[in-house]
Amino acid sequence: MTKLKVGVMSFAHVHAWSYLSSLLSRDDVELLSSDPDGARASDPGPRGAEFAAVLGAPYVETYDELFAWEPDIVVICTENSRHLEAAVLAFGAGAHVLCEKPLATTVADAESMVRLADEAGRFLMTAFPIRFTDGFAALRSRVHAGEVGTVLAVLGTNNGKIPTGDRAWFTDAQFSGGGALVDHVVHCADLLDSLLGEPAEWVSAVSNGILSADLGLAVETGGLVTIGYPSGIFATIDCSWSQPANAAVWGDVTLQVTGTDGSLAMSAMARYISGTTASGDVWMPFGLDFDGAMLDHLLEAVRAGVQPQPDGHVGVRTTRIVAAAQESARTGSVVRVA
Repeated sequence: MTKLKVGVMSFAHVHAWSYLSSLLSRDDVELLSSDPDGARASDPGPRGAEFAAVLGAPYVETYDELFAWEPDIVVICTENSRHLEAAVLAFGAGAHVLCEKPLATTVADAESMVRLADEAGRFLMTAFPIRFTDGFAALRSRVHAGEVGTVLAVLGTNNGKIPTGDRAWFTDAQFSGGGALVDHVVHCADLLDSLLGEPAEWVSAVSNGILSADLGLAVETGGLVTIGYPSGIFATIDCSWSQPANAAVWGDVTLQVTGTDGSLAMSAMARYISGTTASGDVWMPFGLDFDGAMLDHLLEAVRAGVQPQPDGHVGVRTTRIVAAAQESARTGSVVRVA
């Protein structure tokens, strides 16, 4: 099998660690990484060459060197507000792109990234690894098979620790685009996009900074978002940074789907889905490593010449939900999703 050349742009995002580790373990790719902004980043790190050395990842100091290598695929792990500028470089070099979530901090930037991909004739994939958990795949399969009847409502949660450590830019709106509403709504929004197959119609949201009152953060750390869909289904997302700092894991993403004939629930960090359907009780155990599963899908799709999912359009739709949630929390009104 011909090896694909995969470049990783920046180590700003926490997922850079798992992506590099997964790619380094594969024998069907060549890897090269670069993090030129790492040395001057405000985060304590490690970043740049030091970060690459910890993992043993091949590294160059500049993006010019990275693109001179002519990568087939580029994984963008920059700060959220820098996704578009990174995508301009990647598509300009003729590479396919996997971009960390959220696709962008504004709807306009997200739409520009989709347009750039189309103009370059390259694939754009949004990094939503929770979609690749066995639990979500089983949950979606059972819901689509009609086991809970007609879907009425969905409850999603994405609760994690306040990111004030090595990657504290997550709490700086200049780089992140906001707080918990930006960081945690999108994962559940993507699952809803895949599960329901219809775009959101309206959003109502509230947020506050109670959880960070002693930290002096300027972004929201707690939020509750309700989303309405044209079919009448509504979904609620608890997107708070509410996990204790001393917890064993960063947090969890959960989804509970309730229909006319039953209810099913999944937890991304657990090894099961559970619930009750018209056929009886459900308990199904599964495994993990969804970052690796997402990269498997990306590489297989690129080799087959097929658009990997979730694509840039999903990234745009989830960005629209976040933007509507931010406006709703700011104004106290229900916001239509454009």
